[in-house]
Amino acid sequence: MRVQHRHIIYVQGYDPRGLAQYYRMFRTELRKFGRLYQLSATISRPQSSSDGETASWTIETSAGDWQTRTSYDFLRFEDLIQRDLAAPIWSTVFHAVWIYWRLVFRGTIVRFWRANWRFATFITYPHFLLLLEALGSLGVAYACAKGLEALGVPSLFSMAAAAAVFVALLGSLLKYTENATYLLYLLSDTIWTWEFSHRQRPEWDQRIDRFAQYLVNIARSSDAEEIVVVGHSSGSFLGTEILARALRLDPGLGRHGPRIVLFTIGGNFPIVGFHAASQDFRDHLRQLAVEPSIDWIDCQSRKDVMNFFPFDPVAGHGIDAGAARRNPTIVAVRFREIIKPEHYKAFRWKFFRVHFQFVMANEQPHAYDFFMIVCGPIPLRERMALPEAALAVATGDAAAREQAWKRLETAVSGGADATNLSGREPSARRRG
Repeated sequence: MRVQHRHIIYVQGYDPRGLAQYYRMFRTELRKFGRLYQLSATISRPQSSSDGETASWTIETSAGDWQTRTSYDFLRFEDLIQRDLAAPIWSTVFHAVWIYWRLVFRGTIVRFWRANWRFATFITYPHFLLLLEALGSLGVAYACAKGLEALGVPSLFSMAAAAAVFVALLGSLLKYTENATYLLYLLSDTIWTWEFSHRQRPEWDQRIDRFAQYLVNIARSSDAEEIVVVGHSSGSFLGTEILARALRLDPGLGRHGPRIVLFTIGGNFPIVGFHAASQDFRDHLRQLAVEPSIDWIDCQSRKDVMNFFPFDPVAGHGIDAGAARRNPTIVAVRFREIIKPEHYKAFRWKFFRVHFQFVMANEQPHAYDFFMIVCGPIPLRERMALPEAALAVATGDAAAREQAWKRLETAVSGGADATNLSGREPSARRRG
């Protein structure tokens, strides 16, 4: 049951930074992972495909009594995202505001609030900040108009000057405070998810179809023991789409070759699935919920305002899969147990940093460890089924490791169910 070769297919979220910055982060965090567990982990340079849509590297990891090789594929969307962010500021603002009000009037925002008020607050934040900046700019413009009128300038000219001041000031605020507020980025994300949900982004669908074929090809040719499709953040629903479309291309995908696991972390499925137009996506969720040859693990954290917690990706969309349901296994992760106590107070208020902890190295050994999932010797399903045994393999003495391996081998033969990594039962949890 020990994994010697694992193939990771990583699906990025709506992140314009792309390959170069992700690889640097990955390499840095891999070094931290090696120091934490006192093991050796080496990484190759990334190699891009001829079409530039994928990049791959290899990790060789060795500890006292195990070693693994990981093939790591990074599926790239940053060119499409950067194109969105290059749109004119005013086009982004007006388009995003129009979409937000449609979400309000159609009741979608209310559904977000009911599912997770933290996430609903997060996606409302840029619109609230935009309103504050507009009101501030309007106040300055009004004062300018009144000043000009006091100097005897005709009302028509003072109003025109005030309008110019308003546009210039608000545009400058949006542009020059972006690195601190992320307002335009979040508005672009709103536009993208709306249009993707309504199938108005054919270039995204075409690339997802190519990635689905890529997954099929890897499953047919790889000698890995398991293939893990990792979807972080918006990559959660993109990864779901890739896997569902791969199953359409090859219905026997999970029945031959390596075990196939969908691993969604920090997911936000409702920003697509709650739209009435997203019936195809909900059909794909239903398909994966009952597919016996695929394992699907969904990890969530209460502290991450950018994911839905607690949320069942299947039942939460009103999907009743009946007795045939076997996916996903929902696992709650407590970042308080992963981050050192002296760092946690500052950590918890850095929302983007918290969100990316799902794919960063731990500060303390824990059953949830992204790099141990990527590089460790334990299959993902068994790691989630017996988190204490998985941790003992990484940190225990020789006797503890031997006992942990026996428990894990029993789990493989007996099909043990996954447990909550926080030691508590989340209300959204479903048995896999």
